[in-house]
Amino acid sequence: MKPQTGALILGDLQNDFLHPEGAYGRAGQRNPAIAALPEKLTPLVRAARMRGVLIVATLFTLVPGRDDEPIISPHLKTLRPFLAKGDFAPGSWGQRLVDALAPANIEVEKIAYSAFHASRLEWVLRKCGIEQLYFAGIVTNGGVASTVRDAHVREFDCTVIEDACAAFSDQLHRCAIDDLRSVAKIRTIAEITGALA
Repeated sequence: MKPQTGALILGDLQNDFLHPEGAYGRAGQRNPAIAALPEKLTPLVRAARMRGVLIVATLFTLVPGRDDEPIISPHLKTLRPFLAKGDFAPGSWGQRLVDALAPANIEVEKIAYSAFHASRLEWVLRKCGIEQLYFAGIVTNGGVASTVRDAHVREFDCTVIEDACAAFSDQLHRCAIDDLRSVAKIRTIAEITGALA
């Protein structure tokens, strides 16, 4: 990882996903592998911060529409019918990066699986001279995979940090990692932290 041209992407590691009092926690949508990510990632984030690596948090956001009701795409509403007014709202506690990993250098709101879709992510990365992206976050088969593939077609050099990602089942995680080998290097937290040291 080159500090001047590399960025660590923290995907969707937000209170509404991870905290017991967040939207998913209140709905009983918790998973041990997902819940363990902040603690596992803390040493890597600390090392990246010390070396001057750009840390970018992509934050899933439900934009308020009429009567402040969140604008939720039909497929997401079907998958997650518990999402309600105030969940993942811009600037809210639930939308924020979890305290264990904060602060990020840059935060980018995202409204779809891919953090590149209808966002300023690519503009920020280009303006900061970023060429290599290192991905961590949730879920491996959703937001992570979609963002990695979009980064690949934009000709960023992509690395997925395998044990810094998680999904709602180990099988989904492993299948997604295997599938991403065609567009990204696969590394571990220990490997990236060692390279930074």
